[in-house]
Amino acid sequence: MILTLYGKENCGLCDQARVTLEMLQQDYSFEIEEINIYNDDKLLEEYHLLIPVIKHKEYLIDSEIIDIEKVETYLKSKKYSENS
Repeated sequence: MILTLYGKENCGLCDQARVTLEMLQQDYSFEIEEINIYNDDKLLEEYHLLIPVIKHKEYLIDSEIIDIEKVETYLKSKKYSENS
């Protein structure tokens, strides 16, 4: 599973989101793909007021101030659905 973290450089909330995802990697198997929204005009327009944004495929898991419990709940649901 790959979770995508949309953000930008020099963004404290983005750094916190990355740390949150890295902590969750200790218990859940997923990769982190980081995308700088300033490298894509479409992403900049879509996410500039929402970053950081964490998505899995097209599903928006959380944005702005990332809630570790919300992300973990999503990961748990995926873990059990993939093992079914």
